[in-house]
Formats: sequence, C-alpha cells, structure tokens
Amino acid sequence: MFNIDHLDHVALRVRDVEASAAWYGEVLGMRPAFEGLWGGVPTMLALGPTYVALFPTGDESPDGPKTCVCMDHLAFKADAENFARAREELPARGIAVEFQDHDVSRSIYFDDPDGHRVEITTYDA
Repeated sequence: MFNIDHLDHVALRVRDVEASAAWYGEVLGMRPAFEGLWGGVPTMLALGPTYVALFPTGDESPDGPKTCVCMDHLAFKADAENFARAREELPARGIAVEFQDHDVSRSIYFDDPDGHRVEITTYDA
C-alpha cells in the first residue's frame, strides 16, 4: 500500500487566467509559484504546501481540450517511495496510469470510477 502526504493542488479551468490569479492573490493571499515554467500554462499559485493550478478554458492539454469552466483534476502529493509504489500498484489493480515529468515534479494521472482525473505527484527526485 502507498501513502500520500496531503492534497497538493486543484487544477481549475478559468475564463481569464490573469484575473483569476489576481483574485486568488488578493482574496486568499496566494502567491505565484514556478514562474516561467511550462510557458505559463498552468499558472501556479501557492499558499503553504497547497497550490491552485489555473488553466485557460480551451487549452489543448495532454488530456484533450477543456472548454468548460470546471475543476480539471485533483492532485495528491507523495514522497518518492510512495510515488514509486503507486506507480506499480495502480496498474496491478487494473488502473491505467499516465506518467509525466514536469521538471519540478513527476506525476502519474488516472481516472476514478466516475471519470474524475486524479494525480499523484512527487517533488522528490
């Protein structure tokens, strides 16, 4: 069994990334994180160990275009050991996973039974 540390981030599809980033900064005190990476998509905001990832609606992502204003995915953080366990255990349970290297983190993506996208990410090398 693998363990996760905590909720890492929630990914949101928004109409105006700059306006949303400003709102999260002004209202919740979130600050920009990982600036200059990924061509600005997503725009990451941080508050302690928790992040909000802002994606524009209509963005072409690895999961396909998302045109809704909605939650894109739910991400949980794990240490390197538990990330490796999850990467092995989930496929052993018949759950298809997709691996991505994000430079500052590595992630696996998979769907829950209702089709919600779930991510487990690690910042440990």
